[in-house]
Amino acid sequence: MPDLLMEHHGTPVLACGPEGPTIATVQDALDHLIGPAFQGAEVVAVPAERLDDRFFDLSTGVAGGILQKFSNYRLRLVVVGDITRHLTASAALPDLVREANRGRDIWFVADLDALAARLAQP
Repeated sequence: MPDLLMEHHGTPVLACGPEGPTIATVQDALDHLIGPAFQGAEVVAVPAERLDDRFFDLSTGVAGGILQKFSNYRLRLVVVGDITRHLTASAALPDLVREANRGRDIWFVADLDALAARLAQP
């Protein structure tokens, strides 16, 4: 599936395809996620497998840098897919995921149906 701009419950979502380039740096996020989102998206849904393993190792700072860029550009980031192996390998990541999923700007969801359900909530 190529990147596709769609709408869920009135919210424009850029659903990124799994075969796109790996996001390993902040510049990758700017080039391949944030730039394309300016087609009108408010939410960028990126498959977990597109994120380099360093994103999930919070000690590298990759996630922090990428999340900060999304915040700066007032875009919401949704990581879509199974991140179980990353959660079991990290003491800090489960806390980040839990706190992020309580908010509105960063979510970790199992699939696009789960994202649509979250966007349906007031």
